[in-house]
Amino acid sequence: MRTAFDLTPYRRSTVGFDRLFDALENSFRAETPDGYPPFDIVRTGDDSYRITLAVAGFSPDEIEITAQQNQLVIAGQHTDREEEGVEFVHRGIATRAFERRFQLADFVQVRGADYENGMLSISLERVVPEAMKPRKIAIGGSGPVNDDPAQLPDNKAA
Repeated sequence: MRTAFDLTPYRRSTVGFDRLFDALENSFRAETPDGYPPFDIVRTGDDSYRITLAVAGFSPDEIEITAQQNQLVIAGQHTDREEEGVEFVHRGIATRAFERRFQLADFVQVRGADYENGMLSISLERVVPEAMKPRKIAIGGSGPVNDDPAQLPDNKAA
């Protein structure tokens, strides 16, 4: 059994981490107790990932994938297709409705989804904008830094 952590002391002493704390608190509440459907998360490269869910018994049109505001939601709703003259003696393949939620980090985008042999694979990639990537800053002369070319002094010969 999981116990929820009280993140209030950390919220009081930090600035700008609200989304992180919200994600942590939501993960404590939203944990599915039965783990259905089972899934794997693998890193396929430096900035790429794949989530694979075992969704045997579901067809691709019974599964809905939604990506919104740093959250990926995968839901499945099985529609019973009654076959005439067929009576189940034992039904062991779970086809109950499900919803799985994954919190995505900033700049993680869904690149695509594939369904094969009862396995749903979702490809993810972290795409950091150029403005957010680290850049080297050149060290200039000892004068004040001024980037506006209109305000730079003219080089006049004496």
